[in-house]
Amino acid sequence: MFTNRLFFDISDTQKTEELRSKILTEYNSNQTGYYNLPIENENLLSDIDIWSSKIRNIQNIIVIGVGGSSLGTKAIYSMLHHEKKANTPNLCFLENIDPITIKKTLQNIKFEESLFFLVSKSGTTLDTISIAKIVMVHFGIFPNNRYFGKHFAVITDNGSALNKFANEYGLKSFFVPKNVGGRFSVLSAVGIVPLTLCGIDTTNLLSGAAECKEEFFIGKSTVLLKKAIAYTIKSEQNINVLFSYSDIFCEFNAWYTQLWAESLGKKRGNERVGLTPIGLIGAIDQHSFLQLIVDGPKDKSVTFIRVENMADNILIPDISLKYIEKADIKKGISAATLLNEQALATMKSIISEGIVTDDIILEKADAFHAGYLIYYFELLTSLCGLLLEINTYNQPGVEIGKKILLDKLGK
Repeated sequence: MFTNRLFFDISDTQKTEELRSKILTEYNSNQTGYYNLPIENENLLSDIDIWSSKIRNIQNIIVIGVGGSSLGTKAIYSMLHHEKKANTPNLCFLENIDPITIKKTLQNIKFEESLFFLVSKSGTTLDTISIAKIVMVHFGIFPNNRYFGKHFAVITDNGSALNKFANEYGLKSFFVPKNVGGRFSVLSAVGIVPLTLCGIDTTNLLSGAAECKEEFFIGKSTVLLKKAIAYTIKSEQNINVLFSYSDIFCEFNAWYTQLWAESLGKKRGNERVGLTPIGLIGAIDQHSFLQLIVDGPKDKSVTFIRVENMADNILIPDISLKYIEKADIKKGISAATLLNEQALATMKSIISEGIVTDDIILEKADAFHAGYLIYYFELLTSLCGLLLEINTYNQPGVEIGKKILLDKLGK
């Protein structure tokens, strides 16, 4: 069960219905492909199943990709690593062209036990291709080697430069639909392929996303509409804080930050608009960022995420330590209970300051709820983009930097 409680009121029915009409128009145009990913992956799952039987003795799946090619996959794997199937490969990532990280990662794996996925929608992402070249040189395995096709695969657009490279050298290609942008692509082959191979229940993951889709488009839930309106109606509240209460959400926060920032920070004519994302982990960041939220400028909205039933739980020992008795709590309290009570207490303190606040409660940290959560935030991003009257799915500011770099370093 996925619950979202709003501690504010948007009673403008006309505005919510206008927003629903806008997103239905976008949905029906078929120009934004992520909407239907939860129900269009049956052939992909079958293809993965057939292909996986051909790869042997793989202990490590390494995703070589950056931004939308890795962040969503990493987010889901971090949330669900505790429930992956036994005896399945580990999943790791080479994202940053950082020599220290690359060297350490490659030193800890054996080539013959590893499968490398080059993930790039365009097929020419500079960081991704550069890291792939480093991997090839490190292991002394190049495209003309007979082992190359057994240990490298690609996830890209059909017909991209990377797809042509894969065809030339006998690499398996999985495709991202052309109308699905990178940061909205985690429920496509970008995430589903490596996650499935590493023992994550992607069938249930997609079911959770499909449930969110159905509740919004068919069940006509208004919660997301009201949240989007609350986030965009007041220009002074242009920072959204995601306060996630569990370490399993660290990578999810990173995914949300890219999704929110790259989608919603745009120029609208001569005007600059946008919503700034901040990802926090509770209860750690109660001891750092909370002070600014409670007593600082009222330019923030806050969303809490917590898990109602933690898979692993530990009772806090009922012992008293001399001189520090003030830290004693009631008998029988678990670590998970303490974590969630901290979330509730923190939330109450923020609400009392009149700050726009809501909370998301996941019944369990499982694949179904992870899929629901991913699709929920993608929908929310699209809704906010419609209200801001911008193109949610492009990133012209990023492309400028890429061009400058290639002009300087490219052949």
